[in-house]
Amino acid sequence: MTRAPHRVAGAGSAPAPTDPARPGADLATEWVAGVKNGVLLALAAAVLALPPGHFQRPAGSSATTAAAATPTSARTADFGAAQPPADVRSIADWVATSGDNHRAAFAIVDKRRARTYVFDGSARLRGSSLVLLGSAAGDDSVDGIGARRLADVRPEERTTAAGRFDSEPGHDDTGEEVVWIDYEAALALHRVKVIDPKERRLQRLATASIDDKRITNGCINVPRAFFDTVVQPWLGHSKSVVYVLPESKPLEQVFTAAYAAAWPDNVR
Repeated sequence: MTRAPHRVAGAGSAPAPTDPARPGADLATEWVAGVKNGVLLALAAAVLALPPGHFQRPAGSSATTAAAATPTSARTADFGAAQPPADVRSIADWVATSGDNHRAAFAIVDKRRARTYVFDGSARLRGSSLVLLGSAAGDDSVDGIGARRLADVRPEERTTAAGRFDSEPGHDDTGEEVVWIDYEAALALHRVKVIDPKERRLQRLATASIDDKRITNGCINVPRAFFDTVVQPWLGHSKSVVYVLPESKPLEQVFTAAYAAAWPDNVR
């Protein structure tokens, strides 16, 4: 994958928070008005007779602060009928509970099993597919690889990096639609391309063999139909998040926050 000269990013932002409720009537003003009108005792009696909770609590009070500080209850991602492996489910559940995706659609790429899962902003699975990955095993991109020609990328450098990425839609240098996972490293998710028929990429996608899925220069290739019906609608119109699970490093090393949330007693 070669980067386009300019990224084409979609717009997207979280809803602006609503303003807190304004306080109710100013009791001090009413008190002064009562004194001036000679009805101080009547006003005092009326105040004492009011039921608890009649007056609004001013914004920023201890009750408001306590409500804001209440931790979010645990949630689980909705996989529907799919049966994901434990590490995929743990990351998806962490996203659902923590809101790490900021309500944006997201994808989880399981390199060990060569499969991707695409979710909407509410952590509901919208589709899953086998994928093609970098031909070399490894969880890091080589520094500066995005600025090099494909012909200059050595076989051992053709890795699909692991980690959490803020992705965005765009185009490659040929004008093809892609989802940029890491633009600087030229790492993208896109439709499978048949550039060299000897690579048999379409046939590799159709087999059950995980070894067949290691063929790309690092990008994540998906079937054209899956890109058009799942990736494009959910990841192709605005910024999203892509979580690429590691294959060499421990999961807790790459996703420390998720690991701490799931297994707090194991984190030191």
